[in-house]
Amino acid sequence: MPEALALALATPGLLWVCAAACLSGLVYGFAGFGSALVFMPLAVIFLPPPLAIAAFSLSALASLFTMIPKAWPKADQRQTILMVAASLVTMPLGVALLRWTPEVTIRACVCGLTLLTLAALVAGWKVPLRGGTPLRAAVGAMSGITGGSTGLNGPPVILFNLGTDQPVEVTRANLACFLTFNALFLMPMMYIQGAIDGFAVWVGALMLLPYAAGTMIGTALFRPEAAGVYKTAAYILIALAGIMGLPIWGA
Repeated sequence: MPEALALALATPGLLWVCAAACLSGLVYGFAGFGSALVFMPLAVIFLPPPLAIAAFSLSALASLFTMIPKAWPKADQRQTILMVAASLVTMPLGVALLRWTPEVTIRACVCGLTLLTLAALVAGWKVPLRGGTPLRAAVGAMSGITGGSTGLNGPPVILFNLGTDQPVEVTRANLACFLTFNALFLMPMMYIQGAIDGFAVWVGALMLLPYAAGTMIGTALFRPEAAGVYKTAAYILIALAGIMGLPIWGA
């Protein structure tokens, strides 16, 4: 057995982290968003933020098979590609912030951004967004910074999509595709900057199956006519994760 794998298997709290990966995949499957908003606040209780971010980005590989085949044909593909490209330009800056910032501060930022995003969602964020290509590029760039520094690449894009007048199925597909494609580039960028090593790859590999199982179950459960129920369930789980992950509990 490779030494890095043995160390990964001995990681304190690994079972809880895998359970969080399964739960986040479940939310992603039935809501089309929220995987990182559920996973990251819970994972940073047990793992250093760089390790949690890198491992979760690897688990996004599962979404290539469980979510993308159905989501990509329904997505606004041009918009998605543009926003992913813009996020890649700024992602190295986000990773640099992750490296320079104390872990407790990153953990607080993860939970704070999670709860702020949830507050906007619950409040029914519907601010009309107009600006065409420049606005989409700006949203993607902002997501690259938040994703690289906290692992939360979703909030800017989630709020952007809620401010458009696209059908629910298109919005859901846009989010699923952006979050998956964006996450796939994060681990390589972290490795290039020296933020992680091979240990993170093994931890992420151990999360692949539980995350894939969660997304498959969530996707199978999804029914368009019950979108409100799934959204409410996602909000509750995001709230619990954000509160539990706050560093004030001393974990």
